[in-house]
Amino acid sequence: MKAVVARVTEASVEVAGEIVGAINEPGLLVLLGVHHDDGAEHARKMAQKLHGLRILDDEQSCESTGAPLLVVSQFTLYGDTRKGRRPSWTAAARPEHAEPLVNAVVQELRQKGARVETGRFRAEMKVRSVNDGPFTVLIEV
Repeated sequence: MKAVVARVTEASVEVAGEIVGAINEPGLLVLLGVHHDDGAEHARKMAQKLHGLRILDDEQSCESTGAPLLVVSQFTLYGDTRKGRRPSWTAAARPEHAEPLVNAVVQELRQKGARVETGRFRAEMKVRSVNDGPFTVLIEV
């Protein structure tokens, strides 16, 4: 499982002209990709890492501040561009495998007390964000 995590002052996801998820205060925008070999333990570890990641102001985390997260599924994180000019998606999980694991990360975060907004799985989304810093990290579990 892989995530690109950006510290933001605000972020939103729009589907067909409708805002389906938004955070309007400092928090984290999480673009989350699932590998075809990932399982429930990866989802648990990712949620734990995201909740405790100390990249907010003064090295704080969502866990310590209550800052929100906006989680957006992003299979393209597993695009392999080592050969040719067209990415290969063979490492990315199929939707029927990925969707339950993305949902598991969100549920685990919520069980930890996190405020979580989401995009819409398999939808054409427009993601907007105001990056803070900018401060962006890659997480792999």
